[in-house]
Amino acid sequence: MTGRRITLELTLLEAAHLSDLLAQFEEVVAERDARDPAVRRLVPDAYRDDADAAAEFRRLTQDDILERRLTDTGVVRASLRRDGRDLDPAELDRTQAEDALVVELTPEVAGAWLRTLAALRLVLAERLGVTGEDHDGDGDPRFGVYEWVGYRLDVLVRALDG
Repeated sequence: MTGRRITLELTLLEAAHLSDLLAQFEEVVAERDARDPAVRRLVPDAYRDDADAAAEFRRLTQDDILERRLTDTGVVRASLRRDGRDLDPAELDRTQAEDALVVELTPEVAGAWLRTLAALRLVLAERLGVTGEDHDGDGDPRFGVYEWVGYRLDVLVRALDG
């Protein structure tokens, strides 16, 4: 990544909900439950045709990968804090909810944001049963969250490419 900074703007309500989602994501990652399909999606098999090699690779790399995911998520959550505190959607009145939170992203922080949003979207996809491009959600409001995270990820990628 280049040395330029990216400015990301979210409403306080968006930032509060994203912070809450990230706290839930941290719980999933911290549990490191290898039986959880979402965790397995974060650490996919390196060898699809060799179960023993895949298990050995996972054993050697899973803790490091998940620890990096936790570190990245901590960086993103820290950038979403206001006055040193996590935002709580329940504490925002209508006017505050629409106020802007401007986040300045250094290249390192932008990298953490990219990895975290992508990983969060993988977990959401697993929980929602999304396996490909075609998904309609059948009115499930969680698909709106999945799409919003994808939108934010796309906006960040475009900003970094621009």
